[in-house]
Amino acid sequence: MNRTALLALDTSTEFCSVALGVAQEDAVAFSALHVRHEKTGSVSSSRLLPAVLEVLAEAGLRLDACSAIAFGAGPGSFTGLRTATGAAQGLAFGGGLPVVPVSTLMACAEAARGADAGADRVLVAMDARMDEAYWALYEWSAWVGEWAVISAPALARPEAIAVPAQPFTLAGNAHAAFGERLHAAACARVIDAQALPHAGPVAALGLRAWRRGEAVAPALAAPDYIRDKVAQTTAEREAARAEPT
Repeated sequence: MNRTALLALDTSTEFCSVALGVAQEDAVAFSALHVRHEKTGSVSSSRLLPAVLEVLAEAGLRLDACSAIAFGAGPGSFTGLRTATGAAQGLAFGGGLPVVPVSTLMACAEAARGADAGADRVLVAMDARMDEAYWALYEWSAWVGEWAVISAPALARPEAIAVPAQPFTLAGNAHAAFGERLHAAACARVIDAQALPHAGPVAALGLRAWRRGEAVAPALAAPDYIRDKVAQTTAEREAARAEPT
């Protein structure tokens, strides 16, 4: 029986996350998933490749036996996104494989639906630091078997994130970071603070995208930063401190 193996990487947060999924024939779900997901902080780059070797050994596969490499393209940590993108490119060049960029916010929606089958409309909001959040709204299409993007990934102050008119699940860590300032939290049917970027959902999304022919050459892999600056100016920090809480 033919098998498809897909390697997935995510270092968009303080976690180093690697998964190797194996699917039978043309299935769009994995029959086996080998995972390493560890809180590594700023040293994800030193743990990433050893974790890749571990999941390959656990599955009894070589890198060139994989069909593609999926990676969390962002949004997320600047350094983390560059780490995952660079590692995916290097491994893909070495193994002669294509790559599949995956939205880290869509991966959160995928995680939320994995925990709750009723999560067919998911507002994802992730702490982006600098008093802002990354956010997006997704709706699951059972007919297509994939997420539809209702509101594309964007960056906003927590108060400015649009509240969906229809029932929704709130995924991500923004509620924990901003509390009542995230108005959507008061309207959500469920708050799933554990639905965070993870290589498992990245692998699932990557497999479906690869089945649809959406993989690209390694040279075309690029992070999706959303934010175009990594720090506030002194004036911006002082203005933020002067604002009433």
